[in-house]
Amino acid sequence: MITALDGIRILDLTQVMAGPYCSMLLCDMGADVIKIEPPRGDSTRCMPGAIGTDSPSFNAVNRGKRGMVVDLKQPAGLETVRRLAREADVLVENYRPGVLARLGLGYEELAARQKGLIYASISGYGLTGPESQKGGFDLVAQGVSGLMSVTGEAGGNPVKVGVPVTDLGAALFAVTGILSALLARAKTGRGQLIDTSLVDAGVALSVWEATQLFSGRGIPDRLGSAHRMNAPYQAMQCSDGHITLGAANDRTFQRLCKALGHEDWATDPDYRDDAQRIRNREELSARIEKVMMKRPRAYWLSLLEDHEVPCGPINDYAEVFADPHIKARKLVVETDHPTLGRIKTLGTPVKLSETPFTPGRPAPRLGEHTDEVLCEAGFSRDEIAVLRRTGAVA
Repeated sequence: MITALDGIRILDLTQVMAGPYCSMLLCDMGADVIKIEPPRGDSTRCMPGAIGTDSPSFNAVNRGKRGMVVDLKQPAGLETVRRLAREADVLVENYRPGVLARLGLGYEELAARQKGLIYASISGYGLTGPESQKGGFDLVAQGVSGLMSVTGEAGGNPVKVGVPVTDLGAALFAVTGILSALLARAKTGRGQLIDTSLVDAGVALSVWEATQLFSGRGIPDRLGSAHRMNAPYQAMQCSDGHITLGAANDRTFQRLCKALGHEDWATDPDYRDDAQRIRNREELSARIEKVMMKRPRAYWLSLLEDHEVPCGPINDYAEVFADPHIKARKLVVETDHPTLGRIKTLGTPVKLSETPFTPGRPAPRLGEHTDEVLCEAGFSRDEIAVLRRTGAVA
């Protein structure tokens, strides 16, 4: 089967979350991703559930890659990466800005040897700006980018988004940049530098919040599960828990009113259009919940679906992965790992009809493919022996 990125080789000098997730998605697209780790390995190898240097967390964002160990503290290790970069299409890194440049592995130096190299940098704050030298952490980026100021219940404390959204967002933006650069290179023959960051991702995802501020309607605040541009569009309490409810336009709101037995609400001046419903959101949601509290979730989910009102259960993750629809979408894949055994990881959320994503083998063991990659890159057996003996590779 031909894959979308068949024949594309990627050097992965990343660690933890954002960079590894980016390169794993490219690996799923068919690229040959070579994960280069320091002698101690990526720090996620030590996360809970680890057996030796293998962990479920490492496997979750490094599935399908080939792995090698290179000591960048040694000149021979640095030269090894330079030689590998001459044959690579893409290099992905998420070191603090300037670190690789000081080691002679920056974009300018590597691109001088390989004009077609696409060099993707994922950092905390980006390569430019007064904060560029700071490290990158999802929690910090969520605060700096404003995400935490709008997450949580109204009047409550700031809360981070439950998933590492700036890490994952930066990874997805980097993938977009890399694919765009590959298309551009096919036309020009030249690579380029890609610069994105966790803070950039957090700000870029704040579409409605920025719109509220830019349109002169004040600084966005926390709304709990409510939507700042639509109402009612939030979690609602039933007699045995909560469901989500999305009556985001006039027609849907009219259907909701009918389902609730309150068609008069649809003609109430306070709720006649979306602007009025947003203005009177708290009163409207209280009225809806007063009705819904009389019946259990299953009753309302069935009734609302019959009336074509968007709604759904609020699942925990055990319920998510037991859901027949999630299973049908193949959002979980299983692989056999030599240390961890049969292990589950997330599948791909993108389906391509002609060049499907192919989540393959498990993540590499520490240094598993070092010799294999070096041999393919033209290193002789004697050269590899010297590199091993000095500890430059392992």
